[in-house]
Amino acid sequence: MLPDSSESRISTRRLLVFGIAAIIIIAATVTIGLISRVSASKQLRSWTNEQAIPVVAVTTPGMQENTVSLDLPGRLQPYSRAILYARVNGYLKSWKADIGTQVKAGQLLAEIETPDLDQQLLQAKADLASSEATASLAKTTAERWKALLNSGYVSKQAVAEKTGDFMIKQALVNAARANVDRLQALKSFARIVAPFDGLITARLTDIGALINSGSGAGQELFEVSNTRMLRAYVNVPQVYVPDISPGTQVTITVPEHPGKTYAAAVVASAQAVNNVSGATQIQIQIDNARRELLPGGFANVNFRLSNNRPTMSVPASALIFNKAGLSVATIGLDDRVVLKPVMIMRDLGKLVELSAGLRSDDRIIENPPDGISNGDRVRISSTSSRN
Repeated sequence: MLPDSSESRISTRRLLVFGIAAIIIIAATVTIGLISRVSASKQLRSWTNEQAIPVVAVTTPGMQENTVSLDLPGRLQPYSRAILYARVNGYLKSWKADIGTQVKAGQLLAEIETPDLDQQLLQAKADLASSEATASLAKTTAERWKALLNSGYVSKQAVAEKTGDFMIKQALVNAARANVDRLQALKSFARIVAPFDGLITARLTDIGALINSGSGAGQELFEVSNTRMLRAYVNVPQVYVPDISPGTQVTITVPEHPGKTYAAAVVASAQAVNNVSGATQIQIQIDNARRELLPGGFANVNFRLSNNRPTMSVPASALIFNKAGLSVATIGLDDRVVLKPVMIMRDLGKLVELSAGLRSDDRIIENPPDGISNGDRVRISSTSSRN
């Protein structure tokens, strides 16, 4: 019986050893699994945090010559323009020049038939003849009375009265002659002539039309324009006025000649700012000897203005608009974001010229992520550009 008991104890010990070993193995396995899981979790958290850092492309501000290209609308006008009215009443007898006709100074454009004025002129001439006859008789009488004064047959008073009567009659002659001259001068206005060399740009009357004199109640008859030289008036914003002076060269384009430019120059400035528009009127003179430009037409006027101080430009996508205003995201130490407020000088579309806020060596984020703020960490893309 003893051997059997001994063997039973030995078997129990073995089972106990195997059980403890199994427990140790299981515990070790569980411990290793937990440690591995914790390590993997840390690695995943680290990888997730790393991936959460935005990758950005950076650039530096572009430095370029400060040349402002300013495009403004203008309206072409003839260098000289005259609207012709009649100085006499009547009916249009004939016209000699139609629209589009080149005319010379003094060239006859139309004639007006003036029956009323003709009758007034005839009456004035008759009045002048009557006054001259009366004055001649008064002169003869006065001379005779002066001759009788020495003989003592007439008094000095009587001679003075006859002489005075002659002077009155002579004054009436002068008045009648002045009236005739006035009516003859008016009669000369029955001929409508060109005031200067130019182009007939409007004919607003026709044969038989009733003509009333004057520019108030009268009708416009012709419009004559000097189109060999044109003017254009442009309203320039106040900030650019100091850079534009007489002699400044400009370029003009018109829609009827796409792709073609015309040289012009500034000749005058109003030297005052309009309190409504905040702009100054600039006068430009254009040579139109080939008559390709049309008076009254629209024109685009381009000014190229240079400044000695170069400008700094950034991509328009780099601008950030928020409640704090306008800013640009730059990269500082340890790849941390630094927001810098900026001021725009000129918007060129894809590029924006700045007047203040950046240095030439600043690293700018081209497309900042939404919600980016000071101190945020970023990663720089390997494909970042350099201006």
